Amino acid sequence: MAKHFPFPATPLIAVLAALAFLALAPDARAQSRRQPAAAENRKPGPAPRRDLSGTWTPADRPGGAIQASGVQAMPNDGKPEHELPYTPYGLELYRSHKPLEGMDAVLPALGNDPRNKCEPLGFPRMNHYNVRMTQIFQSPYKIAILYEYDKRWRDIWIDGRELPKLVEGGVMAGGTFKESRFYGFSVGKWTDDHTLVVQTVGMMPEDRVWLDSTGRPISDAATVEEVFRRVDSDHMEWTETINDPRVYTKPWLAMKILFKLADPHTDVLEMYCSPVEMQKYYESFGNAASGVENEKK
Repeated sequence: MAKHFPFPATPLIAVLAALAFLALAPDARAQSRRQPAAAENRKPGPAPRRDLSGTWTPADRPGGAIQASGVQAMPNDGKPEHELPYTPYGLELYRSHKPLEGMDAVLPALGNDPRNKCEPLGFPRMNHYNVRMTQIFQSPYKIAILYEYDKRWRDIWIDGRELPKLVEGGVMAGGTFKESRFYGFSVGKWTDDHTLVVQTVGMMPEDRVWLDSTGRPISDAATVEEVFRRVDSDHMEWTETINDPRVYTKPWLAMKILFKLADPHTDVLEMYCSPVEMQKYYESFGNAASGVENEKK
C-alpha cells in the first residue's frame, strides 16, 4: 500500500516527504522488517574447494553494497579520482540521463531511469543496486546467483564452454545466433581451487539499461569481468571490472566488496518493484515535490 501523510503537501513538506518516501517506495518496500543473520561465534576455517554456494551478505554491514551513490569503487561524488574515462559518445549518453541519485540528480518526477518504470535492472547494474542478501547455488555445470532485489537470478556456465562472441544485436554461441539479454551470457573458469573468473557479454543496449543509479551508462558492446575469490570458509571477495569500448576509453574497476556467509536458515525477504506502487508514489509525493501537475483521470 502507498504511504499517506496526514498533512497538506506544501512545497517544502512535499520535498521532505518525497525524499523520505523515496528510499522506500520506488523499490516497493520489503514485506516485513529485515533481521540480521545469526552470527556464528567461531573462527573461519579454510575455504572449500571450488565452491561459492551459500547465502552471502556484505561483510562490513548489511547495507554495505547498496551503492546508491554509484558503483562501489567509483562513486559519483565529483572527486577527480572518481571521474570515469568516458568516450565522447559515453559522455553524451551520460548527460542524457536524468538520475535520482548522484551529482546530477533531478527531482523525482523528472527522472528517466528505466528502473522507475520497473524495467529489469539488467547486468551488471544488478550488482550495483541494493545488494543485500545474495544467494549462490551451484552444480557441476553452472552457478546460479539469486539477487534479493526482485528475486532475479543469472546463470554462470562452468562446464567448459567458450564465451559467446559479440555480434550486432546479440552473440554467436556454438554457431547459433542469440539475441541480447538483460542479464547477458556468462561463462566462468576456475583459475585455482578458490578463484572463479567470470566474463559476461551480450547485455541489452544502452537505451534499455543503465550501469548504476547515478546515470552512468553501459552499452551492449561491454564485456564485464568478475572475480569471485573464496577467502576462507566464511568470506568471499567479489570484484568487477567494466570493459566497454563504446562508452569508456579503457577498462576500469567498478567494485571490490568482501562478503560473509550468512546463517543458511536466514529467510531472505522480498524486495520488488511494483508499477502500481510506483504510480501511487508519484501521484502522492513525487509529482508535487517536482512541481509537476498530476494528469486528470
